[in-house]
Formats: sequence, C-alpha cells, structure tokens
Amino acid sequence: MRVIAGTAKGMHLDSVPGENTRPITDRAKEALFAILGEDIRGATMLDLFGGTGAVGIEALSRGAERVVFIERSRAALKVLNRNLERTRLADRGVVIHDDAFKFLAQPATMAFDVIFVAPPQYQGLWLKALQLIDRQPAWLAPEGQVIVQIHPKEYTEPGLAHLWRQDSRRYGSVQLDFYGRRVEAEVGHR
Repeated sequence: MRVIAGTAKGMHLDSVPGENTRPITDRAKEALFAILGEDIRGATMLDLFGGTGAVGIEALSRGAERVVFIERSRAALKVLNRNLERTRLADRGVVIHDDAFKFLAQPATMAFDVIFVAPPQYQGLWLKALQLIDRQPAWLAPEGQVIVQIHPKEYTEPGLAHLWRQDSRRYGSVQLDFYGRRVEAEVGHR
C-alpha cells in the first residue's frame, strides 16, 4: 500500500495486522481521486473507520486542508498515527479514538466537504453510517459528497431523505457510491 500522488507520493504505508481492516485497492483509490480531481485541494474530509489512513492520507498528500480520522481499534490507531508521521502529514490530520456511530450521533461540529465511509464488509455498517449522516446532514457541506466503499454484493437501497446517490462506480470487488445533499426544495416534493 502506497501514496499514489502529491507531497507524499511513493511512500509506503503500514497495514493493520489481522482481518479487521479493509484497505482500498490502489486501482480504486486512484479512480476515486481522479473523480475528485482538484476539488480535494483545500477540502476538509471526515474519514470514518480510518484504519491505516490510506484514503485520508492520500487526500492530505493531494492538498486537502484537514482530515479527521475516526477509528476505534487501538491497533489501527497506532498504524494510522505512524503512517501520518511517516508521510509528514500529521499536522493536518486529526485522529479521534471513537466509535464512528457514536461520533455521528453527536450534533455536527463542522460540515465536511468529503465524508469517506469504508467499514468492514458484510455487516451492514456502511448503511448504518450513511443513514446516520442522512439524519444529521449538517455533517456534510452543502456541495459536499459522502463516498461509500462497499463490495458490490453489499448494496441495498438505503432509503434516504436528505442524501441521494449521484453516481456509482465499480472496480473489481470495490464499489464506490457517491452521495450528495438534496436541495431543501426537493426534500419537500419527494
């Protein structure tokens, strides 16, 4: 696992031992950042289920202003902090030791331009996280995006009131779904 572009380009990232994290493939990560393009520069990002930090670190390397990583596993936190230090991006990364669902259940303290959701597979956790964001859309900036990484077989219609699926892309066993906020006038006419 490596950083693909930006100030930390080519740097290798440590993995979390065991099967509890699901790092994004380089192919899917490259495609994700090609889609985000220059919009990542100066953006704020919430990386739920931070794991190794691969996605958030890639965002920082490409010019994101700040990434907040939420991770509950102590083993993953050690690896995440080590990867931030190694890439010299720790000054723009905020690591919070918390459960992603408890974090999202709190009143939003800021609106993020990008929220990345990539929990362990086949447990319905992506849906629970997406529905929590939908209940408190203030977590997402008006023009922001929630990006969900799942296995294609995991997808089910989420039944959302404030978010809508703008796009879906598949890269082998990785599916990336992009959600945006509905315009308030649209919500009333649903």
